[in-house]
Amino acid sequence: MTTPSPRRAFGRSHAIGAPTAARAGVFTMVMRATGTSLMLLMLTGCAADRSKSWNAPEEQRAFWASLQSLCGLAFEGAIAEDSVANPDFARTPLVMHVRVCEEGRLLIPFHIADDRSRTWVLTQTAEGLRLKHDHRHRDGSEDEITQYGGDTRGPGLPTRQEFYADAHTASLIPAASTNVWTVEIVPGHMFAYALRREGTDRRFRVEFDLTRPVAAPPAPWGHD
Repeated sequence: MTTPSPRRAFGRSHAIGAPTAARAGVFTMVMRATGTSLMLLMLTGCAADRSKSWNAPEEQRAFWASLQSLCGLAFEGAIAEDSVANPDFARTPLVMHVRVCEEGRLLIPFHIADDRSRTWVLTQTAEGLRLKHDHRHRDGSEDEITQYGGDTRGPGLPTRQEFYADAHTASLIPAASTNVWTVEIVPGHMFAYALRREGTDRRFRVEFDLTRPVAAPPAPWGHD
């Protein structure tokens, strides 16, 4: 709602020659402002009620709140570990962008230079948290290997959550059936995404510097 400025609401003739109209105008503006405040209060209360409906441990609630605090921000990172030295990750810059913050769902695109095919999707579930990987082609269509990931199996820590490969992942990528993905956040310091494949030496980790936000990148493919 746009509130008219005093100059537009009360012209020179009204201010001097028509005090009753001026007082009526003031009353109208106060009532409008009060109505807006009440509406915002109601919406805030509804959001709080929806948040309370998520029956999750305090550790996961704190973790989620830390992620939400980054909404709209982007950060540059660097590879901290990659056991297979994938050449794709040698390109720079590496940028994560907390782009979408919806009720119970966060979308975090992971850009590698001009490759905008990857988005991490975090959602709240009845049991805890879920991480999925949304992979797209340049035209926005889904890659053959997409929507893999897994769920948490315990409360985790306020700064760290682990996601164990689910049945869909095991069917789609049999070798990844023992994957465990980790998302870490140390507020005001570092965000990390990592992978370990249990029973193997496969390891990957990328860390992002939260002390230096960067310009938000373009939308990921398929999410324009």
